[in-house]
Amino acid sequence: MAANQNKTAIVVGAGIVGVSSAYMLQKAGFSVTLVDRVGPCSGTSYGNAGAIVVDGCVPNSMPGILKDIPSMLFDATGPLTVRWSHLAKATPWLLRFMMEAREERVRHNAKFLYQITKHAGRDWSRLMKSLKLDDLMKDVGWLKVYESDEGFAQTLEARELMSEVGCPFDILDATDIQDLEPNLNAIFKHGIFQKKSRFLLNPEKVVHGIADAFKHIGGQIEIAEISTVSEMEAGVVAKGNGKEFKADKLVIAAGAWSKILADQFGANVLLDAERGYHMMLPALEDKTISRPIVYGEKSFVLAPMERGIRMTSQVEIAGLERGPDFRRIRKLLPLAKRMLPTLNTQEQDVWLGHRPSTPDSLPIIGCSPKSKNVIFAFGHQHYGMTMGPTTARIVRDIALGKEDTIELWPYRADRF
Repeated sequence: MAANQNKTAIVVGAGIVGVSSAYMLQKAGFSVTLVDRVGPCSGTSYGNAGAIVVDGCVPNSMPGILKDIPSMLFDATGPLTVRWSHLAKATPWLLRFMMEAREERVRHNAKFLYQITKHAGRDWSRLMKSLKLDDLMKDVGWLKVYESDEGFAQTLEARELMSEVGCPFDILDATDIQDLEPNLNAIFKHGIFQKKSRFLLNPEKVVHGIADAFKHIGGQIEIAEISTVSEMEAGVVAKGNGKEFKADKLVIAAGAWSKILADQFGANVLLDAERGYHMMLPALEDKTISRPIVYGEKSFVLAPMERGIRMTSQVEIAGLERGPDFRRIRKLLPLAKRMLPTLNTQEQDVWLGHRPSTPDSLPIIGCSPKSKNVIFAFGHQHYGMTMGPTTARIVRDIALGKEDTIELWPYRADRF
């Protein structure tokens, strides 16, 4: 650590990836400034389902996705929406996304998703224990349930892929599901259970807990929207809102807003926002559920958070600028009630977030093509919370010049 005590770093973005990276760099001896346009956990990390999907490996682009897209788009309660006004801008991303459905690409993407997520349980446990936040993480697994034989049959390729890559899971029948979650409606005939997965009862409190620990050990948090980044003779400089920050190292972890900064360091990344929604519903004192549960046919999640039941859903391709459309998530309320009959469907609040997504579902992690002083850490799509601490550990090791412990070439920024 002594060799790094005079080293400085800027981390742009204060979601789970950025906050964890800032904390680990500060502990490693860097003097770190964490910069965010709003503050810690103000973006996608705030609104997720709280699932840490250990051993997750299934990419979003799978064989057969082309034939499934029309039915998704024309289903009023389906998982996919495209704002047609954004279609032209999204076309390069969508074309590459469809190319990633080829079998050889699917296997590649699954292998290198798993290479990170298999460490998620260990890295999360170490971080939560060190920060004394253990009570906010539960070892309850990740459950997907299916009402129909047809819906479950459509998961065959994903299950075969999981088996091929080495991701453990259990197949449940109706009795198993009822034993695990007795308050679910008894309509579900099939389930997929990844029992090594974890659950965060309050993702916002967890991210703020890491940010507080970062400040406690000397880290600085600044509010500014960084718009320009550049290299100087000795290090890097980041500017925004009339503020200027200089350091030896720069970490870009600004989620879906990372592209404009990465472009300035020679990386024309294919990054778009898979917008997602959540709705908070009242807490259930009894007859509730014990873990986040996916309604497989409709691709939405009910999660028993600390302050109520959170329903998360949707992939909406609409970019960063357009306002939210809460109509589709509200249409899911009857299905949520069907899933959990005791559910109180009185809306408490509703929210829109922007998942930073690449066409191959792999994050962008590593040095920029132009500078070893600039480290990219974004593009984690649906696995952002899962991969946060593991990505931070990789970022720290890159900044320290340590030898790579995993293969980093699949996550390089210029792969597209």
